Amino acid sequence: MWKKIRKKFDFPESYISITLGFLVVLVAGILTYNYFSKNQITFRQEQQKQEEAQKQQEQAKLMELPAKYTVKASDNLWKIAEKYYGSGYNWVSIAKANNVLAANPDYVESGWELTIPEADVIRPPGDISATASVQPKEYTVQKGDTLWGIAEREAGSGYDWTKIAQYNGMQNPDLIFSGNVIKIPR
Repeated sequence: MWKKIRKKFDFPESYISITLGFLVVLVAGILTYNYFSKNQITFRQEQQKQEEAQKQQEQAKLMELPAKYTVKASDNLWKIAEKYYGSGYNWVSIAKANNVLAANPDYVESGWELTIPEADVIRPPGDISATASVQPKEYTVQKGDTLWGIAEREAGSGYDWTKIAQYNGMQNPDLIFSGNVIKIPR
């Protein structure tokens, strides 16, 4: 059969072999690309879940105040305040609770044990994070969905598809799969 086809098109066998080899490499490349694209999307979703869990743990830390903290070599009051309150401006609360203001608030020694008091989070006026943060809306991709269509329904304008793609860290916004959960920024 191959001999008849080869004679009909007058192709040498080497051309046919090269063409078939190219097709095999092309299909293998497409399959590999799809595999890694799906894994990267899954990795990003897991990373977002971990970040959310970390934020919840930090919120739980706030509930555990007052607390004791042992100063490490690279610590300063700003870093410690960011860790416990989410705002470096609360360094003043820590300094007052530990009588560090009188001496030198820029100087803390490793090994010191500091009391982290209960305090309201201090934010400068105009700080974006001072306003109540609006959580993004979650949307589960359905069969046949496109990012444009999702943006039209959920964000109000199809042109917002770029914001959705950037917010979710999509490398290829044309590849969305049913069952994936994406976040719609508000």
